[in-house]
Amino acid sequence: MKHLQVFKFLVFTFILLISATSCSKDAMHDNAQLASVSVSLKSTTQDLNKVYLDIADVQIRVKQEKSVSDAWVSLNAINTGTHNVSALNEDAQLLLVNYSEIESTYVYEIRIVLDDNNFIDINETLFSLEVADKGNATPSNIVNSEFKANHMYDIVIDLDLDESISFNTSDNMMVLNAKTSTEIRDIQY
Repeated sequence: MKHLQVFKFLVFTFILLISATSCSKDAMHDNAQLASVSVSLKSTTQDLNKVYLDIADVQIRVKQEKSVSDAWVSLNAINTGTHNVSALNEDAQLLLVNYSEIESTYVYEIRIVLDDNNFIDINETLFSLEVADKGNATPSNIVNSEFKANHMYDIVIDLDLDESISFNTSDNMMVLNAKTSTEIRDIQY
C-alpha cells in the first residue's frame, strides 16, 4: 500500500511539473508581433463573356524601393490555378489567402501574380489574353498602410473586367491590363 502512495505522489508531481513548465510566458506570446492577412478576389462586369485568369500568387511590397530583391513578400496563395473570374461578385468571392501571418510592417502595395494561361470565352471560342508584353502580369494596388501586430486584415481585390480587357488592333490580340481596386478591413484582436 505504501508503494501505491509513493507512486501516486510521483505521478502527481510529474503532472504538476509538466503543466507548469510547458506554457512559459514567452511561448504564449511568440506570435504577438504578427498580423494576419486574408485576401479575396471579386470582379465587376456587365459583359456576358467568361474571363479565366491563371493566378500564381498574391504578394505584398514591404520595401519602399520596388527593385530590391526582397521588396515583395508572398502571402502563399491557396487557390492558385485558372479560375472563371467573371463569375466572382459580391456573393461569390475567390479566397486567395486564408489568414496568412506576417510580421508587423508597412505595406506599400498588394499584387496578384498571373501565369500564362489567361483567356476569354467569346461565343464558345477561346481567345488568349496577352499579359506579358502588352498587358500586365502583376497588377498591383497601392496600399500605403501599417499592418500592425494583433490585427487581422481582410483584403478584397475588385477586378473591373470591362475596363481591363481590350483588343489590340495592330497585333490582332486580346490584352489584359487589369484595373483593380482594393478594400481593406482592419480588425484588432
